[in-house]
Amino acid sequence: MKLNETKPRIAVFISGGGSNLQSIIDATKCGILSAQVALVVSNRKKAYGLQRAANENIETLVFKHKKYASPEEAGEALLKELRACEIEFIALAGYLSLLPATVVRAYHDRIANIHPALLPKYGGKGMYGHYVHEAVLAAGDTESGPSVHIVDEIYDNGRVLAQTRVAVLPDDTPDTLAARVLEQEHKLYPRVLQKLIKGEYDLD
Repeated sequence: MKLNETKPRIAVFISGGGSNLQSIIDATKCGILSAQVALVVSNRKKAYGLQRAANENIETLVFKHKKYASPEEAGEALLKELRACEIEFIALAGYLSLLPATVVRAYHDRIANIHPALLPKYGGKGMYGHYVHEAVLAAGDTESGPSVHIVDEIYDNGRVLAQTRVAVLPDDTPDTLAARVLEQEHKLYPRVLQKLIKGEYDLD
């Protein structure tokens, strides 16, 4: 038996470049995260994160909700794929689609997401990427930073597990703020996933 076969199997969901996916993969290699990235799912077939997965010989799946007649049918199809891969936990990492309710219920308290703002501020549908950083700057906030939260059936709504605060500088642009927040995302997310997997959060 391979050593990593005894570790919890994670599916990472992406829509773009997958830099948080890479940080999770790297964390599994250096012992920060005691888990195996067993599947990478994307709703975009040209997402660079799929190439990152291929580079690591990780199984990939392009999943498009619109292929299915109803959200319920999409959910059942996705759940079937996750179960076939024996997925135990799900990490959303820049995934710009709402998970089907069927999957959220099946993986209750076992799905996490990372968001580039201090939730509950600047969350919800349409609040992702530069839209978040632009909103922070427009509001004149003095700090921002990533949040990791449990996923439920509403965008960015579940319980926040951890946050890292990042100062907003007077000369910040959405790009400069995004870069500093992303650096902290890469540090925070694998550590929170490790604690979630180990059952160190009281989620009752």
